[in-house]
Amino acid sequence: MNNVRTFFFATLRDRVGVRSIEIQIPTQTKVVGFKTILVEKFPALNGLVDHALVAVNHEYVFDDSLIPNSAEIALFPPVSGG
Repeated sequence: MNNVRTFFFATLRDRVGVRSIEIQIPTQTKVVGFKTILVEKFPALNGLVDHALVAVNHEYVFDDSLIPNSAEIALFPPVSGG
């Protein structure tokens, strides 16, 4: 198992109700699988987390990226501007 620290920002933090959590995920989990685990743990994230920006160890990643051991993961809601 892989123990990761996860930080939630803005509306994601509001939905979860905490700023951060420590969670165990299976080794070799990709970002897309991590999002599924989060929705199972926090159903209020359903629909939001699919479009969230994800940073692992301070670098933005894609859904097919592997999460390294003991990673710090940050989730940001999608933003738009003009």
